[in-house]
Amino acid sequence: MYLKTHPLRNAIAIALVASCSAPAFAQTANDGTTNLDRIEITGSRIRQASVESAQPVVALNRAEIEKKGYVNVADILQDVTAAGAPSMSRANSLESGRDFGGMYVSLRNLGPERSLVLIDGRRMGVSAAGYSDLASIPSSIVDRVEVLTDGASALYGSDAIAGVVNIITRKNFDGAEVNAYVGQYSEGDGQKTSYSATFGKTFDRGWVTVGGEYSDEDPILGGAREFTAYPNGPRHPTDGLSGVTPWGYATVDGKNLSVGPGGDPTVLGNFVPADKANDANTKTNMSLLTGLQRKSVFANGGFSINDNLRLVADALYTERESTKQLAGYPYQSTGGRALLSKDSAFNPFGRDVAFAHRTEELPRGTENNLTTKRASVGVEGSFETGSRYWDWNVSYMYNRNEGERIGTGSMYQPNVNQSVGPSFIDGQGVAHCGSVGNVIAGCTPWNPLAPMGYTGPGALGNQDVQDYLFTRFTDKMQSTTKVASANISGSLFSLSAGDIMGAMGVEHRSEEASYDPDLMVRNGQIAGTSGQPTRGDYALNEAYLELQVPLLADMAFARELSLDVAGRYSDYNNFGSTTNTKFGLKWKPIDSLLVRATYGTGFRAPTVENLYGGTVTTRDSYTDPCDTTFGAAANNAQVQARCRAGGVPANFRQLAADGNPATVPGQQGGTDFTSGSNEALKPETAKTWTVGLVYSPEFVSGLDLSLDWWKIRINDVIVGESATDMLNQCYVQGVDAACNRFTRSRSGKTIGQVSALDRTLLNAGYQETAGYDIAVRYRLPELAIGKFSVSWNTTYVDYLERKNDNAETTPVRQYAGWEGNFRVRSNLNLDWQYGNLGLGWTARYYSSMQENCAYATECSNPGFSSPYTGNQGINKVGSNTFHDIQMRYILPWNGTVSMGINNVFDHQGPIMYSQPNSSFTYYGGFDIGRYMYMKYQQRF
Repeated sequence: MYLKTHPLRNAIAIALVASCSAPAFAQTANDGTTNLDRIEITGSRIRQASVESAQPVVALNRAEIEKKGYVNVADILQDVTAAGAPSMSRANSLESGRDFGGMYVSLRNLGPERSLVLIDGRRMGVSAAGYSDLASIPSSIVDRVEVLTDGASALYGSDAIAGVVNIITRKNFDGAEVNAYVGQYSEGDGQKTSYSATFGKTFDRGWVTVGGEYSDEDPILGGAREFTAYPNGPRHPTDGLSGVTPWGYATVDGKNLSVGPGGDPTVLGNFVPADKANDANTKTNMSLLTGLQRKSVFANGGFSINDNLRLVADALYTERESTKQLAGYPYQSTGGRALLSKDSAFNPFGRDVAFAHRTEELPRGTENNLTTKRASVGVEGSFETGSRYWDWNVSYMYNRNEGERIGTGSMYQPNVNQSVGPSFIDGQGVAHCGSVGNVIAGCTPWNPLAPMGYTGPGALGNQDVQDYLFTRFTDKMQSTTKVASANISGSLFSLSAGDIMGAMGVEHRSEEASYDPDLMVRNGQIAGTSGQPTRGDYALNEAYLELQVPLLADMAFARELSLDVAGRYSDYNNFGSTTNTKFGLKWKPIDSLLVRATYGTGFRAPTVENLYGGTVTTRDSYTDPCDTTFGAAANNAQVQARCRAGGVPANFRQLAADGNPATVPGQQGGTDFTSGSNEALKPETAKTWTVGLVYSPEFVSGLDLSLDWWKIRINDVIVGESATDMLNQCYVQGVDAACNRFTRSRSGKTIGQVSALDRTLLNAGYQETAGYDIAVRYRLPELAIGKFSVSWNTTYVDYLERKNDNAETTPVRQYAGWEGNFRVRSNLNLDWQYGNLGLGWTARYYSSMQENCAYATECSNPGFSSPYTGNQGINKVGSNTFHDIQMRYILPWNGTVSMGINNVFDHQGPIMYSQPNSSFTYYGGFDIGRYMYMKYQQRF
């Protein structure tokens, strides 16, 4: 088969051929055509010579990857503007999910569980929540990354609603390559180091490639940057401080009383009203960037039994350790916890009193470790029937993830209850639990009213007190994916316009996962932490068929017209079967112009965690619409009226976890809400559309332009509604049924506060998004001053809307342009190569964002109103552009040294009080400073 030579298209073809797993080659004939072997491109199961498809595919080859300062696969994907930032960013240290610490891709901002990740065309293993951890893939193994920005359930099954990321590994590698990388921020922190070695050998009947990689990324705390050092940002340094001081307070007759620094907490006269100016700044001890360490080894190989039959195998082993730190726990003697006994040696009030103490003396820590073991083996071959070629393969893949979550700095509740009970101090100044003559063995009393720095008996700064009160716990997690598949593709028969190509296959897949929390966690003995076991599995059988039908060829205004049709039948053992289809049209009116369009249906099956995750309690971060400062009631009389009618008092203030009024919108509350799985869940269903143009003008050699429109709609979304959404439905949107899904306290000091709320998963509502992808690639003809190339990729989101319930009266919420959901993302790359010297420059653009106003003085549109939020002002922050540069030089001994600076102008993003994808008033996907690195590569 032949393609007419086009400079850029020919380069793409050769790169694709080099990255495929079957033997392939590209040769240029005397007539200027290129003879290509059959290859498989992401988005089609049919091996073919054509590199142009009806599906939009973004490809990043190894040469492009090596020109950037990438340390991991997630970094590589930042060049894909269709990729959003998952909420579990490394700047979101409050995220308590079991997958925290990994790196994930969220195509179209639809969530990582809706983006399918493949390795060499085979599924990557997933966690119980359905996430594929890109951090477990060593970057040194990557030869190419192909991103299909279109739904592909008809070809790949569940999870491919938003698109597919196919990581193609290096094969047929001859020689050796070692890499060393080191970098850090200009502030002198956040050092990253990476070392890798790859060895390969090709021989007459096959190849083998082996390698290893070690990388280490240091953590950074919030106090290391001014824009993250304060709860409410640097413009409000005293706002948002925790009401639970690190030296604690007692609540007596409704008043909080504490002893200032240096005071004696055993003397009643030293207690004064708690001074809020002395409250704790929790951000300084929280991780702005979590630490990450990874060790990986990998191998792949193939052996040809004969010219048409080959054995192939690959293996990957990765250990990933991630660490994060949180501020000390804001302990309060509420919810059935013991009060400070009147008989405690540290209680000067003569009666049982409630107390609070943030344990800044020993901040909390979480270490998430994950071990990935993956292996696959297969037999593949080809044969001819007459003049028709067929390719086939049979394979088996096994992937097992084994993880553990280790918590430190956690308070063991039974010991806390005992430590604040009766106690006394003996004649030697030693504190004992119990009473004289009735000492409680093994117990160490605690003085929760002692100020920071106090060294007297019972102070939390004392090692014996810490040893008694604090413990560590270990949760265990595992997930296993097994896939057995068989595929065949080839030419069925011929039409006047060419051969009808087909592919078909069958697949059996099983998913199993479990989560075993520490027994102390299950029993509710760890303050602020709870969880119940998850254990479940499911299996399915699938069959697919794909046809590529040429309709017209070599005609005026129809150099090529072809139709792609695919269908997949999936039969699950837990919820039944589903069939999904896809149609693609490819039309070339002239040689230089391609018109493409697709329509498909898709689905996402519930994950093991969705189905069998059990019930957990969490303290959610939310904004009560009845709050008269940050809620909709502050500006909306109708919402105020609904709140009053529901028994919420006038001038109501939502209480934060420390028992004081919330100081920012979306603050963590002090009540445990219920959430959990649902075995009755059904799959999400989806429809996807794309229409696009690819233009390679013959009069400008090396120029390729593309424009694609896309649309994705997901129905029956698996959703656990947020507390804010549920409350808004009742009070802002007036959905009466929603008011029955939570309860409020009717008496006491907490009157009006939400006291119970259930967020159990359900299939409800829909998500829909649409927009445009624009790409420009231009490789200029070689000039006397060197080679120049330009690539520019832009994604424009027309809208991103979600509706999380089935009530007809509930308005749709728009997300495009809000809080990390950028309307426009654009990357511009310029590269220059002159001999052995190369320079690269990248500009990363993020459009403006908006959020609900937190301060009247920072509110660009105070009169904003929408059906979803009611009358609530919004603030718009400007767009942001980060610039990166790199210089590289190829040394005479086949080594390459590279030096680069990311965010060369040290640009800082805007302060955002909604804390998108972050635990700070800063977007979690933005650079946190100027980052400099050096990289050395040696080839042998």
